Amino acid sequence: MSDAKTEVFISIDVETAGPVPGEYSMLTLGACLAYPPGTAFSCEIKPTSNKFVPAALEVSGLSLERLQETGLTPQDAMSQFAAWIGEVCGPDGQPVFVGLNAPFDWAFVNYYFHKFTGANPFGFTALDIKALYMGKTGCSWGDTRSSRIAERVSPTTESDHDALHDAVFQAELFRLVMALA
Repeated sequence: MSDAKTEVFISIDVETAGPVPGEYSMLTLGACLAYPPGTAFSCEIKPTSNKFVPAALEVSGLSLERLQETGLTPQDAMSQFAAWIGEVCGPDGQPVFVGLNAPFDWAFVNYYFHKFTGANPFGFTALDIKALYMGKTGCSWGDTRSSRIAERVSPTTESDHDALHDAVFQAELFRLVMALA
């Protein structure tokens, strides 16, 4: 009998106010199961600082002022996310963080989990779709942009800098890349 848990692949995307956690805020978080992507979680989060990179807010269309009024506290956001992960994984599931440029998104999620809940249910690892694609195809790192991957695997969804929409798009890319011979 094996003690191995069932891997539950969870596609995650975040929108942030800048390039590094701690200094800049995570503003939105979107997540969905890779199999099937219809099971989803998303939230908007109150900023932890007023610091931002203008281009980061421009691309997402988010407002620090609006999120300060309407977003969840970081503690509530991460507690709710942890509860959702627990629900979708159940007692026999092992959550696996999946992202496109996973190091960026994982850094924010990891920081927020540890700072605001004390633990990260994903542990210290993440599965990066870009690296997976590179391994599956033998392409160069420069060919791992989402647009290049999409040209090869033809997803039906698109990325639009809405964290949940992007998580769904990434989940589709992940499934299509996994299916490559």
